[in-house]
Amino acid sequence: MRGSRERQRARRFEALVRPHLDALYRLAYRYTQSVEDAEDAVQELLTRLYPRTEELAGIEQLRPWLARVLRNQLTDSHRRQGRDPMGHLRVVVEDAEADHALERMRSETPTPDEAHGQSILRERLEAALAVLSAEHREVIVLHDVEGYTLTELTVVIGVPVGTLKSRLHRARDHLRRVLGMEPFGTD
Repeated sequence: MRGSRERQRARRFEALVRPHLDALYRLAYRYTQSVEDAEDAVQELLTRLYPRTEELAGIEQLRPWLARVLRNQLTDSHRRQGRDPMGHLRVVVEDAEADHALERMRSETPTPDEAHGQSILRERLEAALAVLSAEHREVIVLHDVEGYTLTELTVVIGVPVGTLKSRLHRARDHLRRVLGMEPFGTD
């Protein structure tokens, strides 16, 4: 009987967290810049949360809640190691992400000149993101790259919507100035 309940609990836990695993791995990778460290961080998170399966079932916005717990775990880990907690937030615009965004904008294959231009733009964007403050970089990456809503980010980062809007506006404004471009992204 006990084994049956444990299997049910395991299935319930898996059903709750499986839809969010890719997002958690991406987030962990952005903070750790290491596949192995990201996998370890997510595994540690899942191990810590498994005993709280019933509590997880009652959380309305589970994705941002999980992201916040992971973010806090990674921040604590960096602090214990004497490193800047957000200093390693991955700012590289992954080729797959860039390709996906470009594919949505147009369906034809880019010419070699267009591909080269996209590569240069990607490098410029990475450099521009690198000069942002950690707070601004974090909100840009989580909102504009990972797709978290401002409401979800209030849970993930733990600051009010107004503060997030201000950070997002300032970060985008700084990126526009650095890149010499027109505005991109919308709230």
